[in-house]
Amino acid sequence: MDDHLRHDHNHDGVDRRGFLKCMAWAGTGMLWTVSGGVLSSTSLGRWRGAGAPAPRGTLFFAQISDSHIGFSKAANPDVAATLGEAVARLNALPRRPAFVLHTGDITQLSKPAEFDTAQQLIGGIRTDRVFYVPGEHDVLEDDGRSYLDRYGKGTRGAGWYSFDHGGVHFVGLVNVVNLKAGGLGALGQEQLDWLRKDLRPLASSTPVVVFAHIPLWTVYPEWGWGTDDSEQALALLRRFGSVSVLNGHIHQVLQKVEGHVSFHTALSTAFPQPAPGTAPSPGPMVVEPGRLRSLLGITSVNFVRGHGGLAVVDTPLGTSEPGAPAGEGAAHRDSTASAPLGPMAIGIDNFSFTPPTLTVPSGATVTWTNGDDVPHKIVSADGRFAASPVLDTNQKYAATFVAPGKYPYFCALHPRMTGTIVVQ
Repeated sequence: MDDHLRHDHNHDGVDRRGFLKCMAWAGTGMLWTVSGGVLSSTSLGRWRGAGAPAPRGTLFFAQISDSHIGFSKAANPDVAATLGEAVARLNALPRRPAFVLHTGDITQLSKPAEFDTAQQLIGGIRTDRVFYVPGEHDVLEDDGRSYLDRYGKGTRGAGWYSFDHGGVHFVGLVNVVNLKAGGLGALGQEQLDWLRKDLRPLASSTPVVVFAHIPLWTVYPEWGWGTDDSEQALALLRRFGSVSVLNGHIHQVLQKVEGHVSFHTALSTAFPQPAPGTAPSPGPMVVEPGRLRSLLGITSVNFVRGHGGLAVVDTPLGTSEPGAPAGEGAAHRDSTASAPLGPMAIGIDNFSFTPPTLTVPSGATVTWTNGDDVPHKIVSADGRFAASPVLDTNQKYAATFVAPGKYPYFCALHPRMTGTIVVQ
């Protein structure tokens, strides 16, 4: 895989010539400064204590993403510890960030105890405020009410909002709810209408920072790494002279610049994922013992308005100097081996349903078993059978089908995963 994406798989009108890639797959967070409308990100690893020079800029803030509190599998058995390291590094800086952006997947399964642990850890950051947007793992239960009760006060709809700070307009968008079978992330018309009204009063010279969980450009549609209606949002932003789009979800740094719009996907504090197309599917990767910290990196990115690219420097936690290679080695994704399937059984492995189409007689009970190391949720595409609860690794769901016909379904968390039950 070279340094450029050569095909516009989604035909979204966004040229890939400005795309730059980096192989530091996961990390501790981003530090951002804004000065004169110029947004720059800088490495946590560059500052070692009170005697170090403070980051320059009229506005200084941090970004963390994909904490996945509650995850405890082989890829990282202690995600609370690695999030704690990010918090400690932020607190060691000589200049306190004005605020922190968390770009989603705070938790693994949306459980109250997971939110509590995340709040305890993130609440230890010495900053004035933390701003959140949800990831799909944060809205698994009760239509996202648990997330909204904790983080959604004063927001609209499923949790979108905007605020101004230091002459910069910040917009938090939500693209992880109401996902459709076979699709990508989705903003929805209600949110797009709100965004149009929100941006309308702003002068074109106003710097704008947009943050959301799933990337707002199509990184790799085969893995669901993109947003179906992002082009409508980007069309509203193109009149502005400086726009930066910050995302999470894919647990690695990918960047591109298109006109005055720069795109940046953030590192995770939890576990690495494979680079696009280098594995059968996305998901947590297990690496050799002792290598995890070398793949939990720190990234420095500099963006100067009017220039055509982004300079990227990565610092793995296992090294002390910026720019040390993360290394690729013999990394592989953690996956639970599937048991032999019965005649009425569907396996879930590598983000796929096996078999994708299952034909059964009337009255048959079909059982799904999740063999992946991430949760999935079975949902009828047309509402003809009840949705499953969230299925973690090795958990099962059964549904009985009586009326003849086709029953299409998909995963509510990963809508590119689709299947069909045919009842004879």
